[in-house]
Amino acid sequence: MGGSITDVPGVLVGHEHDLGRGSGITVLLFPRGAAGAADIRGEAAGTRQMDSLLRPHPVRRIHGLVLAGGSAFGLDAAAGVMRLLEENGVGFATPAGVVPIVPTAVVYDLGFGDPMFRPTPEMAYAAAKNASAESPAQGSVGAGAGATVGKIFGRDRAMKGGFGTASESGRGAIVGACAVVNAFGDVFDPISGEWLAGARTGDGKGRAGSEEAFLDGYAREPFSPENTTLCVVATADDLSRDELASVARMSHGALFRSIRPVHTPMDGDIVVALSTGASGRKGNPMQTAVLAGRALGEAIANAVRLAAGGHGLPAARDMHRSENP
Repeated sequence: MGGSITDVPGVLVGHEHDLGRGSGITVLLFPRGAAGAADIRGEAAGTRQMDSLLRPHPVRRIHGLVLAGGSAFGLDAAAGVMRLLEENGVGFATPAGVVPIVPTAVVYDLGFGDPMFRPTPEMAYAAAKNASAESPAQGSVGAGAGATVGKIFGRDRAMKGGFGTASESGRGAIVGACAVVNAFGDVFDPISGEWLAGARTGDGKGRAGSEEAFLDGYAREPFSPENTTLCVVATADDLSRDELASVARMSHGALFRSIRPVHTPMDGDIVVALSTGASGRKGNPMQTAVLAGRALGEAIANAVRLAAGGHGLPAARDMHRSENP
């Protein structure tokens, strides 16, 4: 375990953010394009051009993917990535020139820092220009800059979320994953079951337990639709859109193992599965899905483990340090 989504040939990642104002953007680029499929399980998703990853659609390959803060306002940032790709002649060929295909998904982080600050097309352009195959920074970076988790009792008792990535390999195949974790529920280590971050007790010093609160009959109306976990899994092996749709669907198992509760009416959870085809070999969709689930589980854990506290909210490292002085 370890690694990052950029371990997959044909995947580049770049971040831009403003930590002081509490938001940012993460851009994934695919210089030779990528086949893809999306599986949306949360009920409060915010997307642009995500139909390019749904069946049926005539465009078979995408050229970039944008994950952004700023709620629906952040969807406009994709224009910056499209501009850079068009300048470089990358996109879907048409008689009038290339049209870059750049699906975009957002998280709501307007309540974390400056509610008037949103990722801009200029930030997205910079993130895309700086995108590389190097392992990207994790934690409170990019689209994870303003992410928070565990909001059943409101933002004041939540904790910091973030961006995480990992990769998993087996028998010559490698699958990478990344996640922007801005979940309503609590986050757990998918292997050990250890609580990592989420809703805190009234004194702010311990775990409150979101699932336990619901089991005890806790109710509050309305809960704010301010949550979402955005996930990407990628392989260099060749898979069809139908096979990638299965990989995306199965990869949601990592969210069930890592986030509780998950896929709530207050979340817009999405998994995008991608194939760059750079390995030159036909992929095994079941092998890919198993590797993707493992990599995604670690990416989700990394997002909160490596986050930094800010704007009055602690991160996992702060809480666990206080528990183990």
